[in-house]
Amino acid sequence: MMKRFLTLTIVVLLAGWKAATAYGEDGSLLWLRLNKVNSPATVTGVKGTAMTELQTYWKGGPVTLKRQRGMDRDGYTIKSLGEKTVITAASDAGLLYGAYHLLRIQQSGLTSANLNIHEQPAYDLRILNHWDNPNGTVERGFAGKSIFLNPDPARMKMYGRANASVGINGTVLNNVNAKPEALSTTHLQEAKKIADQLRPYGIRVYLSINFASPIKLGGLKTADPLNKEVVGWWKNKVSEIYKLIPDFGGFLVKANSEGEPGPQDFGRTHAEGANMLAGVLRPHHGIVMWRAFVYDPKSSDRANQAYEEFMPLDGQFADNVIIQIKNGPVDFQPREPYSPLFTGLKKTPMMVEFQITQEYLGAANHLVYLAPMWQEFFSFVKPGSLKAMAGVANIGDDTNWCGHHFAQANWYAFGRLAWNPTLSSEQIAGEWLDATFGVDGGKPVLSASVKSQILSIMLESREACVNYMMPLGIHHIFAGGHHYGPEPWYSPKGLRADWTPPYYHRADSIGLGFDRTTAGTGNVKQYPDSLCRLYNDIKTCPENLLTWFHHVPWDRRMKSGRTFWDELCHKYDEGVQQARHFLAVWDATQPYIDRQRFEEVQHKLRIQARDAVWWRDACLLYFQTFSHRPIPQDMEHPVHNLDEMMQFKIPITMYENPKYGYTK
Repeated sequence: MMKRFLTLTIVVLLAGWKAATAYGEDGSLLWLRLNKVNSPATVTGVKGTAMTELQTYWKGGPVTLKRQRGMDRDGYTIKSLGEKTVITAASDAGLLYGAYHLLRIQQSGLTSANLNIHEQPAYDLRILNHWDNPNGTVERGFAGKSIFLNPDPARMKMYGRANASVGINGTVLNNVNAKPEALSTTHLQEAKKIADQLRPYGIRVYLSINFASPIKLGGLKTADPLNKEVVGWWKNKVSEIYKLIPDFGGFLVKANSEGEPGPQDFGRTHAEGANMLAGVLRPHHGIVMWRAFVYDPKSSDRANQAYEEFMPLDGQFADNVIIQIKNGPVDFQPREPYSPLFTGLKKTPMMVEFQITQEYLGAANHLVYLAPMWQEFFSFVKPGSLKAMAGVANIGDDTNWCGHHFAQANWYAFGRLAWNPTLSSEQIAGEWLDATFGVDGGKPVLSASVKSQILSIMLESREACVNYMMPLGIHHIFAGGHHYGPEPWYSPKGLRADWTPPYYHRADSIGLGFDRTTAGTGNVKQYPDSLCRLYNDIKTCPENLLTWFHHVPWDRRMKSGRTFWDELCHKYDEGVQQARHFLAVWDATQPYIDRQRFEEVQHKLRIQARDAVWWRDACLLYFQTFSHRPIPQDMEHPVHNLDEMMQFKIPITMYENPKYGYTK
């Protein structure tokens, strides 16, 4: 038994339910709960995976698959010609995407008559980044071990189908904190097996590389990108890769970040390092995705460094290099402004890196639908300014793939937004619910009212998470050693400051927040003038980013009329009430959801509701030691004391495997 954890009485106000349905589903089919047809559909034309999928699952009339030059490589059209449906595309991948679109219409219960659809992806590259290690562990993985370790052919087929069904066309097989052995002949042969299994689904494989591989794997004395012997080693290694995997996509590189080697170790720039790799990949039509996630303990503001390091290099990168930039300037926080590099770089191809896995959002214990977060990013960054989208995967060998049934929705949403970033969060969630809990996979059927209730949970979940974790612009106040629970007090002696919460929240007797104004670290100056002025003035700065840009006095009057301290308290408590509400709403769906998935989601929602109390109590009681102000009387008060909060430690093993629960 673990030491006593937080307790919380959940009062469920709904009663009189029908008994839950007896059958169960384990989530292994994801959103592809398609019943095989009794007799194959009539599908003519181009043979391949698209034809196989339609012959197996399509319940409608005849379908013809046609090739047509001049179309976008992955684009397609779907047209009704009488009783026949014609899917036209320039490639096998395009035909496959069209086939899955037709099956999605079927799953949604919509008519397939009078179709006149033309689709083409916003981005040519729509890529998952797996942070999988050679030993099968997954960094920030909350759903078991790597699916690529001794890959099961049936699992690979399902993985390929799932990705193709939402338009994902690339996968990076290994961790950005890459081991040199990822490029060993043994590992490359394993990568070939995976590539061969994914190729029928239009998916190209990529590899993360360790920049010092010429030293650690090749036995050279240097990895200087301008050294001829080093360039020769990379040429030979790339040739070896393409002999095994002719359609290999290229390299993902984390360099000179968090201790990883890079060109700066040899007096060279990011551009010189990236361009060397781009040069050896160019004859094979490969690309380099060079991450802009860099920060230095000497910097006055971690949020400033990527901009400071990459802006002087704008225009110096080869045209087959894409700078991969995290959506925010720090590190996948529940809420942060967009990285100013996206509006700063003018001559350099860019791609956004989202995090599908919930490293900072409750791991696989919390239901947090991420499409609203990603749409918030696109409200500031024009989709057309990007070349590609990458998502850090939340996939493991758990039966349900993602550790939480609703975490599957984020994988789905990433693919749909990478295809079309203008889709609404609600539309994507509705599609996913129809496919995941709807009619095609069997009973029960979600009524419009039940679907609406579940949609409301999904659409509110990200904001609720921000409320009970870090409202009003607070960020990075997680526990030491993991990013699951709160430890705003964590500051052990000798640890670099930017790895501790006080560096970010800067609470004192005056107020709370990080001064990034022109009078502070100057971070606001990295944004366009209109945003710089907006963020720099505490009177106009959006309240949901207030402490990100300002050190806010405890007694400052907020838009609600409350003081900042009272508003902070109410936001935390609002998050707790939202988490409890989610549980109550889900409980009421019991008659309409299969027993296994209902109970598994219910268990996770109970954990989430308890976690919300943990976050609220720990943060408010700690910040109260600085504000010296009472908790408002018109809200629920903390049920714990600060000493209790500060003594609780969640074991790392539990954090990495939350499916076992930490409440046992």
